[in-house]
Amino acid sequence: MSYLIRHLDKKIDSCFKIKGSKSESNRLLILKSFYKNIVINNISNSEDTSILEKSLKNLKNKINVKHAGTAMRFLTAYLSIQAGQKFEIYGSKRMHERPIKFLVDALNSIGADIKYLKKEGFPPLSINGKKIKKNLLSISANVSSQYISALLLISPMLENGLTIKLDGVTTSRPYIDMTLFFLKNIGVKLILKQNEIKVTQTKNIKDFKYIVESDWSSLSYFYSIVSLSKNASLQIKKYHQNTVQGDKRLVDIYKKLGVRTFFKNDTIFLNKDVGLTTSEKIILDLVDCPDIAQTIAVNCFGLGISCELHGLHTLKIKETDRLLALKNELEKLGANIQITNESIKISQSKKIKPNIKINTYKDHRMAMSFATLGLKTPIVIDDPLVVKKSFPDFWKILNNLNFEITKTN
Repeated sequence: MSYLIRHLDKKIDSCFKIKGSKSESNRLLILKSFYKNIVINNISNSEDTSILEKSLKNLKNKINVKHAGTAMRFLTAYLSIQAGQKFEIYGSKRMHERPIKFLVDALNSIGADIKYLKKEGFPPLSINGKKIKKNLLSISANVSSQYISALLLISPMLENGLTIKLDGVTTSRPYIDMTLFFLKNIGVKLILKQNEIKVTQTKNIKDFKYIVESDWSSLSYFYSIVSLSKNASLQIKKYHQNTVQGDKRLVDIYKKLGVRTFFKNDTIFLNKDVGLTTSEKIILDLVDCPDIAQTIAVNCFGLGISCELHGLHTLKIKETDRLLALKNELEKLGANIQITNESIKISQSKKIKPNIKINTYKDHRMAMSFATLGLKTPIVIDDPLVVKKSFPDFWKILNNLNFEITKTN
């Protein structure tokens, strides 16, 4: 099934709410499994979070995480310290192509017992839960921040705590900072040095109640919609100016792409800056927030401006090779595009081919980022329900913003 997307030429003016952050929710769910006196409100309704929540509530010997990469990484660490229990964890075909060696090596180095069931370095995994006493490990910091967050989240449960030495330049640092934020706020003692994090054992915490902020990655598509529109004004709940989510860089990035942002109470206001002449070229380093790269790349193409996006080496191991996927699909629309292992370069373009079918590669962000081009030309999104992985309400909200969505074969 596919959706034909086009926008009815009306002003975009709406107020709505986006559900809680997937990243915040997933971290809090792991911590809640250790500390029962944590209360979480406004939890994400994403498929990823649902899989993690169900797996933790009803721990089985065989766990299928499907496409949920965060669940695979967080649960691998979590299961490794369930002493005396044995598990197998597996997922979709693509999940078995996504590397996990750095995390497994780090866990095994401190006494975990994790083995590969098929290909070395990749899921599925066999995990024999152990009581871990060693308290020092090193891990490469430039591969995936989720490996480091997975280790940090189990650290308070280890008999002697854990000291993590980070090797190299850290990728997606804000996501590690988010994990540290929650550990600190529930009462875990942390000692932070330049490339070292020490977490002390913490068996008990005071009651902790947290309202999950809405998801900034999901917000990116509405920044794009305002940017691509002739005139738009959106009010979206629940967002904070002092957010812990790294994708808050959207505020500064989109100043250059014609969107003005301001906050009032728990609402973010996005308005089209109709008086702004956008730059002819945008150059950005997105090493701290690679999840918004697809949105920005498609947005720049839609505006007819050139862009260079760097720091994207982790995109090759996501739901698909996102750099190659972007190249394939943007070229179908008429883009002149070049990619490397860590960057994407799109030349200025004045025309978008209409009625092109976009392959989403089972990647939720491909579907949502390309759907915004419906403001410029009719576009067909294949396998549109893939958005449930992170943002199940996406198509409903788009429909309320005067996008016409028609099912096609």
